[in-house]
Amino acid sequence: MAEVLDFSAATRGTALRPPRRPVRSRMPGAPGGMPVIAPMPAARPTRIPSQRDGADHAENTAAAGTTVDHLTETYRAHYRSLLGLAALLLDDTASCEDVVQEAFIRVHSARKRVRDPEKTLAYLRQTVVNLSRSALRRRILGLKLLSKPMPDMASAEEGAYDQLERDSLIKAMKGLQRRQREVLVLRYFADMTEAQVAETLGISLGSVKAYGSRGIAALRVAMEAPA
Repeated sequence: MAEVLDFSAATRGTALRPPRRPVRSRMPGAPGGMPVIAPMPAARPTRIPSQRDGADHAENTAAAGTTVDHLTETYRAHYRSLLGLAALLLDDTASCEDVVQEAFIRVHSARKRVRDPEKTLAYLRQTVVNLSRSALRRRILGLKLLSKPMPDMASAEEGAYDQLERDSLIKAMKGLQRRQREVLVLRYFADMTEAQVAETLGISLGSVKAYGSRGIAALRVAMEAPA
């Protein structure tokens, strides 16, 4: 039913007012006075590192190269073996010390090229081999230029070999071809694998096996020969 308004209760001169509606509080900025509920901040999903992220991190770490501390530690730990490697190739103790120190300086300067820190020792060995070759070539060239050495002056080869003639194996290795000796030294004295020897000398794996077998055969013949 429609509501009946009682006009008799109203006094004259007083305008009729509609009944008041309950006032709702308005939030600032809410259109139409509608109540606003602030949303809860959405929780960010926890990102689980993927295998690719780990690989990227490893690549970035490797790209920085080996550290000075790691290089120094490797050099100190393997100094004597590097010195022995140079001595077997160069046959000169004094020059070997210079070669090993020079190898450290060169690898230190190019340490960012050592992508894998675990290959630091391999880089040192390869540098020692290369520097020993260069020193030996310079020595041979110098001997060729000395056509008439002084009578009381021992040749460089005699003085160098005198320091290593205590071991019969070293004596036998003097007669080997240069490549055979390098392969045997790296394989059995530096404890390298055949693949590492091939990488260090820049030759194929088949060549390493061939030089190694021929060198062992030549050593056997030389060591079995009567003194």
